[in-house]
Amino acid sequence: MAIVGYLVRRILTGIVVVWLVATAAFFLFFARPVETVARLLAGHAATPQVITEVITNLGLNQPILTQYWRFVDGLLHGNLGYSYYSQESVNTILKQDLPPTVSLVIGGTILWLIAGLSVGIISATRARSLFDRASNVAVLIGLSMPVFVIGELLILVVFLPLNEHGITWIDTGYSGPTSGLGSFFGHMVLPWITLASVQAAVYTRLSRGQLLDTLGEDYIRTARAKGLSERRVIFRHAVRAALTPVVSQLGVDVGQLLGGVFVVEIVFGLGGIGQATVQAVDQDNLPVIIGFVIIAAVFVVVANIIVDLLYAALDPRVRIT
Repeated sequence: MAIVGYLVRRILTGIVVVWLVATAAFFLFFARPVETVARLLAGHAATPQVITEVITNLGLNQPILTQYWRFVDGLLHGNLGYSYYSQESVNTILKQDLPPTVSLVIGGTILWLIAGLSVGIISATRARSLFDRASNVAVLIGLSMPVFVIGELLILVVFLPLNEHGITWIDTGYSGPTSGLGSFFGHMVLPWITLASVQAAVYTRLSRGQLLDTLGEDYIRTARAKGLSERRVIFRHAVRAALTPVVSQLGVDVGQLLGGVFVVEIVFGLGGIGQATVQAVDQDNLPVIIGFVIIAAVFVVVANIIVDLLYAALDPRVRIT
């Protein structure tokens, strides 16, 4: 029952956070002269006729609190607005662009956790070995390489040679899971590797440092003195304790990725929210910008709730109450 109460409180807190973000976004853009707001909402499609239509449809000549209530009422009914630039609702745009980004973030996160934690644990348990020194060099390379360079290299070294030899399983663009898992993985494997390369380097360094510190703790020496196997000492005690800061960092990184993956999306032609957000900013497409800000806030809240649950599962000193 404790976990149910905890989840209810965190969800309610998350709702408040999303409401505050949405309110801040609303007043940031709407607390301006009517003509200015109408031009922002219309974007590059702002002809006199469109501006008049925007003012009429959204009631921009009404008091600001009335406009705010209509905005909140729309959100409660799942209506994120309408883009006069693309002549589509923001919900439709999100339905098109959200799946590639979510697929990229989830797959990339799993890959960089597996790679980063594995290399970090091996490096820490074999400190100053050849593997440790080689991994340190690889980490520096990963941290120094821009994401778009890694993506372009994978296209040049992997994608093009395979296609020249008639191997078309690995491809660019986005193909969802509904088109078949083989096609889905074939389109996503290079973007996942690109996204994971830099982040895996970060998590390798973080997990290695945390595990080295943990292995020097008194309770680890006590566990060894009791005759526990080295494998049990490392994975049952040391790794579990060392992962708590890593999990905390994961909540920050995953929350930021929703708007930060646009480089990978552009390089591989995936579409996605990141790329659409950059286009919306360039086009002054205000409804899309506000919709994406709200979705990003929801994404951050959900990611941090999951991370908090993982944190409590890893560290017995943390109680969910």
